[in-house]
Amino acid sequence: MRRTTATLIGFSAVVLWALLAFFTVASAPVPPLLLNALCFGIGGAVGLVWLLMSGGIGRLRGVPLSVYAFGIAGLFGYHFLYFSALRMAPPAEAGLIAYLWPLFIVLFSGLLPGERLRAGHVAGALCAFGGAAIIVAGSARGVDGSRGGYALAFLAALTWASYSLISRRLGHVPTAAVVVFCLASSALSALAHLAFETAAWPVDTLGWLAVLGLGLGPVGLAFFTWDIGVKKGDIQLLGTASYAAPLLSTLILVAAGMAPATLSLLLAAVLIAGGAALAAQAGRAARARVTRS
Repeated sequence: MRRTTATLIGFSAVVLWALLAFFTVASAPVPPLLLNALCFGIGGAVGLVWLLMSGGIGRLRGVPLSVYAFGIAGLFGYHFLYFSALRMAPPAEAGLIAYLWPLFIVLFSGLLPGERLRAGHVAGALCAFGGAAIIVAGSARGVDGSRGGYALAFLAALTWASYSLISRRLGHVPTAAVVVFCLASSALSALAHLAFETAAWPVDTLGWLAVLGLGLGPVGLAFFTWDIGVKKGDIQLLGTASYAAPLLSTLILVAAGMAPATLSLLLAAVLIAGGAALAAQAGRAARARVTRS
């Protein structure tokens, strides 16, 4: 597969993730662990059907247990943190903080061997963190518990950036392994739900459609396309393209009436997206100079 094709496939995940906050809000009042279990169950089941029809299930035998543990921890951990954050804090604001992960991908990739952080990386980070600061500062006048939700969203961003960068080093692992990640995450979430949560189900058809949408798209197909992108595509370009996700996600929530169209929300979205773009541009400029020399 060509690198450009893999990058485009990976970007389709970014488009699907722009719907993640919308579907999460629409699925209320389903608690985070139960939502994890339902969505991963749907996504994993669809992936299993794909494996059986394509005859690719045999590729799972050679995957080390340590890789399965890593994948399950990454998917389960990120989505539990994300769903919890959006249940505790205003969804648009919490979603924006969670979308610091494209910035973290660019920054962390600058720490890899042969790379180094540059002034543009630092400037981009300060810009994006300024947007996050606007959100956190506003929580003093906002919903009770919102700061806790913002903290979980920040941890979610770190978790997904780390998962994506480590996945890059597992390029030999077949994308088929994501099916096991999803099904095992669903089972783990179900057990944790029974132990720690009280069940609450969607109250109407829209809620059930939101759960189905999550399982088929942002918590289903997106994992497979993202896995292809980060393993075979240009991961820094994917990190760059991902800066569009927080703006798209915020606009969708506002258009759906799930978030107010405030000036502070718009400013935070622009700063977070712009900061990631600025940091990514610094990385591209540095690679261009190396290529010319």
